Amino acid sequence: MDAYDGGMMAMPRAPRRQSKSGFYHVIFRGNGRQLLFEDDEDRSRFLALLEKKTSEYGVAIIAWCLMSNHVHLLLDDGDAMLSQSMHALATAYARYFNGKSGHVGAVFQDRFTSVAISDDGQLLQTVRYIHENPEKAGIARASEYRWSSYGEYRWGARIIKDALVLEMIGGREGFEQFCTDDRFASGYLRTTKRVPDDAAAEVARSVLGDVEPAQLKALLRERRDAGLRELRSAGITIKQIERLTGIGRSTISRATRRSVQ
Repeated sequence: MDAYDGGMMAMPRAPRRQSKSGFYHVIFRGNGRQLLFEDDEDRSRFLALLEKKTSEYGVAIIAWCLMSNHVHLLLDDGDAMLSQSMHALATAYARYFNGKSGHVGAVFQDRFTSVAISDDGQLLQTVRYIHENPEKAGIARASEYRWSSYGEYRWGARIIKDALVLEMIGGREGFEQFCTDDRFASGYLRTTKRVPDDAAAEVARSVLGDVEPAQLKALLRERRDAGLRELRSAGITIKQIERLTGIGRSTISRATRRSVQ
């Protein structure tokens, strides 16, 4: 079971969708949207544990971004050790965080989300999407945000394995162009393929970041409709969006009409 020490509750869940490529977009969220990091010491400890636990289990880090209450990772899990490595990471960080802060209970929200990466285009879109998170949140430009792997791609790797992505985008010299290339604009999973039902919830959570799909209907119309368009651009059907968000089909259709043209 995907239960973590430090207050994580064990619950039976459907099996994770397996990636034929071995690449996964992984997301951790703070329990109840609480902060995962109180200061830079916490962020540094998380990164140290991330590097340690992925190395122990043979998982490679391709990209990462630490936000205040959630974390994005792009991982290469060639040996099918994703669950074990992420379990170890979450357990170790929860013990550290609770011990330091005096917090009691779960640190992370349920089990981590993982979205299987199916092809090279989706891989590159995910790299771009992860680095754009601070900019989308209005915190800082991607190039100025300290707590992501953007700087590693630009100036030299520390904990990531950057060779594959750099080979695909023309090296470090091509990275900035890649970050502004409309082909990889973070509609994130922009595709004409329909997302399978058993993957729709995970893809939706990846697209929406720290907003749960069911929370969309309570947002202001402009923000709600933007979220609906992102979901449709990711290949999630209107029927799937209705099921995940509780928003009526006519509302979804009106809001997303342009996003799939």
